Amino acid sequence: MNMQYRQLGKSGLKVGALSFGAWVTFGKQIGDPVARKLLHTAYDAGVNFFDNAESYADGQAEVVMGAILKKSGWRRTSYMVSSKVFFGAKGDRPNEDGLSRKHVVEACHEALARLQVDYLDLYYCHRPDPSVPVEETCRAMHDLIVQGKVLYWGTSEWGAAQIEAAHAVCDRLLLHHPVVEQPQYNLFHRSRVEREYAHLYLSPGLGTTIWSPLASGLLTGKYNKGVPKGARLDTPGMEWLREEILKKPGVEARLAAVPRFAAIAKGLGTSLPCLAIAWCLKNPNIGTVILGASKLEQLEENLGALEVVEKLTPQVMRDIDAISGPVAE
Repeated sequence: MNMQYRQLGKSGLKVGALSFGAWVTFGKQIGDPVARKLLHTAYDAGVNFFDNAESYADGQAEVVMGAILKKSGWRRTSYMVSSKVFFGAKGDRPNEDGLSRKHVVEACHEALARLQVDYLDLYYCHRPDPSVPVEETCRAMHDLIVQGKVLYWGTSEWGAAQIEAAHAVCDRLLLHHPVVEQPQYNLFHRSRVEREYAHLYLSPGLGTTIWSPLASGLLTGKYNKGVPKGARLDTPGMEWLREEILKKPGVEARLAAVPRFAAIAKGLGTSLPCLAIAWCLKNPNIGTVILGASKLEQLEENLGALEVVEKLTPQVMRDIDAISGPVAE
């Protein structure tokens, strides 16, 4: 398998088509030895972007990842690491979350310490914060870039209008612009990436690093008969995610679509997860698909999605769309 590298929007960054994230696994579902194997396997496969956030496992995900990166011996120039700011890591007092200048700057310093790096390659605003003037957030990000603590900044789960507002402010004040958005994108969650953001890919040239290509496990087929023991949705503390995924309106239709996707995958000689990830990669506006895994076999299987992309002919894409279209958000 040869990793493909893609330009991230109109920035100068080249990112592997597949990347690796620590969302709900590092520091919570898995411990350091497994995390180390996962990170090293990803890096050896050509992955050059590792995604993280202040809120993942209350900061512990960054601690785990940082310790592995520190011991890896990898050249710092050979990989990128991110953090995200909004939800906070610990504490619930005023200014310990959100996008105020105070929290954006303090959260950056805390992330640098946990990850044991001198700078973040990417720093995302994890959600929009209507309580803070967008000028304040943009200026804070710009200043962190000028100080060399952040190289590029972006957004996650922002609406198109909010992204455009940030660009307008950066234009007016001559600030560093956001270059990337991290949205959810999969066969069940399509409209924002495919329609709402459509005009942003040309101007200002939005890059994307997408999360949840397997719809939090729905597109593995393992939840078709309930929640199996040891699965992510069975993990203590993940009750909110179980509610979000399995109690959502339309989940029955989506679960019913899973065996139909699996049949297409079987016909192509691949697995359902690989098909779902390859489908995301087929979209030319996707910079990288962030993989998450709690077991080495999962990661090794999902890295094989690169070899499936060329099997997704126009007819196969139409067959997938006929199933996905009616059940996707």
